[in-house]
Amino acid sequence: MELADIKYLFEPRAVAVIGASQEKNKVGCKLMENLMALDFKGKIYPVNTKGGEIYGMKVHTDINDIGGPVDMAVIVIPAKFVYSAVESCGRKGVKFLVIITSGFSEVGNLAEERKIVEYAHAHGMRVLGPNIFGIYSGKVGLNATFGPRDINRGNVAIITQSGALGIAMIGKTATENIGLSAIVSVGNKADIEEAELLEYLIDDEETKIILLYIEGVHSGERMVEFLKKATQKKPVIVIKSGRSKRGAMAAASHTGALAGADEIFDSIMKQCGVLRAESLQEAFNWCKFLASSPLPTGRSTVIITNGGGVGVMATDACEKYKVELLDDPVATKEIFGSVTPDFGSTKNPIDITGQALAKHYDGGLCAALKDTRINAVIALYCQTADFDKATYTDMIVKNVQKYREGGKPIVFSLVGGEEVEECIRELRRQGAPVFGDVYEAVQCFGILFRHLEHLSRAAEEAEEPDMDLECMQNILSEVRAEGRTFLLSHEAQSLMKAAGIPVPESKIATNIREAVEFSEQIGYPVVMKIASKDIIHKSDAGGVALDLLNKEEVMDAYQAIIRNARKYKPDAVIKGVEIVRMIQKGTETIIGARRDRAFGPVIMFGLGGIYVEVLKDVAFRALPLDRREIISMLKDIRSYSLLLGVRGETQRDIESIVDTIIKLGKVIRKCEDISDVEINPLTVYEQGHGAMAVDVRILLTDKNRGEKK
Repeated sequence: MELADIKYLFEPRAVAVIGASQEKNKVGCKLMENLMALDFKGKIYPVNTKGGEIYGMKVHTDINDIGGPVDMAVIVIPAKFVYSAVESCGRKGVKFLVIITSGFSEVGNLAEERKIVEYAHAHGMRVLGPNIFGIYSGKVGLNATFGPRDINRGNVAIITQSGALGIAMIGKTATENIGLSAIVSVGNKADIEEAELLEYLIDDEETKIILLYIEGVHSGERMVEFLKKATQKKPVIVIKSGRSKRGAMAAASHTGALAGADEIFDSIMKQCGVLRAESLQEAFNWCKFLASSPLPTGRSTVIITNGGGVGVMATDACEKYKVELLDDPVATKEIFGSVTPDFGSTKNPIDITGQALAKHYDGGLCAALKDTRINAVIALYCQTADFDKATYTDMIVKNVQKYREGGKPIVFSLVGGEEVEECIRELRRQGAPVFGDVYEAVQCFGILFRHLEHLSRAAEEAEEPDMDLECMQNILSEVRAEGRTFLLSHEAQSLMKAAGIPVPESKIATNIREAVEFSEQIGYPVVMKIASKDIIHKSDAGGVALDLLNKEEVMDAYQAIIRNARKYKPDAVIKGVEIVRMIQKGTETIIGARRDRAFGPVIMFGLGGIYVEVLKDVAFRALPLDRREIISMLKDIRSYSLLLGVRGETQRDIESIVDTIIKLGKVIRKCEDISDVEINPLTVYEQGHGAMAVDVRILLTDKNRGEKK
């Protein structure tokens, strides 16, 4: 059955409260009070089997007794009665079930939760929750929560997985003077998840900022899709708890070992243009600033200060948060010369000296606002003996308004005693971007410029390279037929060839004669490796010989490898010894692709070789990727400069890395049997000389469990 339009979750025309009550200690009472406290534009129907009257309204004993249609049913009855109430809602034709009640999957009662969702979908209904505090929507004056009654209406929308934290955030937004367009609690996310809510909020004109509090991601691929759409229209801020690696899936590859849940989440949020905050205070600072600040036309910033020390701190903060300072002494002297004392400084930071009064700040700020060479201003004040709270408050409020009207962002940081702190509190209550800490102030600019940079990025089409998918599937089918969930080295090399990824020439020798013959065909020097499905870690078994230069060395190595393998695992089935061309040295990198439980196909890039797990210099992205995003991924690693060439070395062939990532991305997306692919190392040569996938490891999913062994 066609499911209800998400619009009616935020804009219901009629709401029924199943479990409505007048008893003050009950959630049903708090919900009714909140619903009636705002100017809700729809109808409210209390439902309770006891009947009677609540706040002058008739109480219906069953939702089907209500005469008109009902878009939303808020359910606040014990868990054991919820399914029966859901059935009644299905008969009534309700569109959305907002299940406040707890006692489902969060306590192990997953079967009942699934049963509710299955019934709801069969009758065209959607489920928000269960285990939530409700939903607030400013557009229709709906407060269907048991949280605080007084919610400032504004343009920040919050989606929260934590009910208790969500209620606390409502109170916090009030004290921070942040107005909300919506706040939605998703709880167990049995049905409705962040993606569906984002779909509505993206085009909601009243929502300028979206804030997400996330504990876990289920449908990551869908969420990424909508996050990318959202961040092209408005800033999206996320707070994610659970940074530890305990939730990371153990894996038999470097990629899996390094793919901690938080590392992948962090990289993908960056890819989507999402701004990740470390704390609630940080998130609220950004929300408040971004909601009211105009977007600058450029990044050229000046600092105006009355103290050299705080100006230096701000300069350090600008470097940390990548805020570009105007570095043109001639221009700054021309702009600020008339408003700066002779003993001050017109070099950025502009030091108008400790004798500066509010009128001097006003003069400097007016000069900066008028000049087109300046795009943004950071104003700093250190308390002096001449501080007058009323005068400075008035000056800041007027300049904030002028800058907003003039289309330039401005931020203030005031440092001083109790009187200054009172000034800050009063200004923040009035919505002015004022902070007591220089770094907090500058960080807001850093976030603003990050969002501006994301908006300026033109989306590109992800490339779909040609490759022999039929050949790849045949290789995988043969491996499946043998009951294996991993490819042998030569099989992995063959699959890479079919994908168009360069690999060293190799052959399997089954005796000494073939080993010598193949080595001479390939050309010395060669590498020899044991080929056995029963010996995964070849080096541990003494099954690898490097840099073999002639016939005699090949013969000795063949015998030693077979002998070592027999000793290491007597019952091993040995297919032969793989003869591989010994490639020339280059810069070793690693590229890995895997199916992440939350985000689906993801790819990793980093510095390769034997130290990858020690250095952990890697970056992740969700697939598919365009070239622009791949280059951004490469630049994320600390050792990126090695690819550009250091100490006289020439630049590495970065385009060949990009091509390999594109091709490996298609492999993991198109070959659903594959769970992990890892090239380590991908040896990269000088620019124009390509790259070579030296060692390739491919793991398959276990079809019985839906994951690899």
